[in-house]
Amino acid sequence: MRIAQVAPLYERVPPLTYGGTERVVSYLSEALVELGHDVTLFASGDSVTRGTLVPVTPSSLRLDASCDDALVHHIREIELVAGLADEFDVVHFHTGFLQLPVARRLATPSVTTLHGRLDLADLQPLMQEFSDAPMVSISNAQRRPLKSVNWYGTVYHGLPPQLLPFHAKAQDYVAFVGRVSPEKRVDRAIEISRRAGVELRIAAKVDAADREYFVTTIEPLLSRPGVRFLGEIGDDEKAILLGGARALLFPIDWPEPFGMVVIEALSCGTPVIAWNHGSVPELIEHGVNGWIVESIDDAVQALRRARTFDRRACRASFERRFVAERMARDYTLIYRRLIDEAGSGSLEARTA
Repeated sequence: MRIAQVAPLYERVPPLTYGGTERVVSYLSEALVELGHDVTLFASGDSVTRGTLVPVTPSSLRLDASCDDALVHHIREIELVAGLADEFDVVHFHTGFLQLPVARRLATPSVTTLHGRLDLADLQPLMQEFSDAPMVSISNAQRRPLKSVNWYGTVYHGLPPQLLPFHAKAQDYVAFVGRVSPEKRVDRAIEISRRAGVELRIAAKVDAADREYFVTTIEPLLSRPGVRFLGEIGDDEKAILLGGARALLFPIDWPEPFGMVVIEALSCGTPVIAWNHGSVPELIEHGVNGWIVESIDDAVQALRRARTFDRRACRASFERRFVAERMARDYTLIYRRLIDEAGSGSLEARTA
């Protein structure tokens, strides 16, 4: 199949440090190429792919001081895609809702994967207007607030199996990886590690929107004994951090649509201690690859049990459910369905 992948422009594909959606787009694009498909990636110009790159901006926008308005670049990206849409069998958007008016009018079939939270009141009238638009969720929990959407399936994220290798033995620390924001609850992670008497290593970015929260609420906690703040890290550093951790703390306080770091930890063989919100029950098999908890006391007890945990079971759960090839094959089934329903795909495209 000739497949267009349309990525957000905030981070390069794949990101050098933090970046969820762009990271998934990269893993999916490369896995599709590995399966023999012709993939064109619309993304920032510093992106890297074995497919064909259409550079929309010279570089990613989040760290570009000259970018005053990211929206204008994304509007241009959607227009570029529309102008080239006839060259593809299917177009796969990862750009939220911006493309919906254009996608509706394309002759080429398209699908949108929604990567964010959907429990927002403003989305109800929008999704009613575009109830015909084919959508994919990244967890079943994510789609619950919008049950009337034209869901074509749920596709869990996947990673290249060699990206974050298995570590059979852990060191005596616990990790937190993600963003510093109120809903991610790094303050809970600090309290859990303090009560358990285990060092906490925090690898996290601080967005401009969360800077005040970081300065007033989190930064004062970072000077406590046993807390190390590492800032943003790349894949190589993440492999070392997660692979050496006794456990990953995922103490979220919001309906997390997926939680990429959960499967990153499982890839390393590191169990996850997570609050029971959003997608967590779909990713964590309680007692097999981690624990689902309801309180700090529960988390402390789970962290103590992690000393003797079978890390091979974590890696096995990752290999069974969360590799990139499985993700790519799931999406190709959706692509073929879209092409068949549109009645515009060639026999070659449908059987590729």
